[in-house]
Amino acid sequence: MTRPRPSVGEQLIEAVPLARTLGLEVTEVGPGRAVVVLPDRPAHHNHLGGPHAGAAFTLAETASGAVVLAAFGRLLDRAVPLAVRAEIAYHKLAMGELVATAELGRPAAEVEAELEAGTRPEFPVRVTIRRADGDTTASMTVVWTLRPGAPPPAAVPAEGGEADAPG
Repeated sequence: MTRPRPSVGEQLIEAVPLARTLGLEVTEVGPGRAVVVLPDRPAHHNHLGGPHAGAAFTLAETASGAVVLAAFGRLLDRAVPLAVRAEIAYHKLAMGELVATAELGRPAAEVEAELEAGTRPEFPVRVTIRRADGDTTASMTVVWTLRPGAPPPAAVPAEGGEADAPG
């Protein structure tokens, strides 16, 4: 019996150890939008009793990555998605479970056309983080690029147990 192919969300969480450590859950993913949840856990809390800013940042960046993979995952044999820069604004105190909604800031077809023309396109992904009552606690923009070329070979553990990652 063959195992069903993992969803984009499952692939992302499997590929990003920090996302697994935080217990992030991709609840929705499509080529233009992704939704990721950060559960409320004491290990995530800051001095105010809510999710640490670093956990919120990781939540938002992961949501942005999910929408990028959904939009451009079929191009991974010839382009590597990379976050170029990110800016986050914290608006209100975050408490409890947080939900990040990411939306692609440019049409995927436009970005892909630039890649096909031989350029290295950049495109924004806008993310909104909300708490359970619906209030926005933070907003983030992550600018991504698609670097032309095949991805590097998978990291291979060296004899000492360390991964020999390309740098």
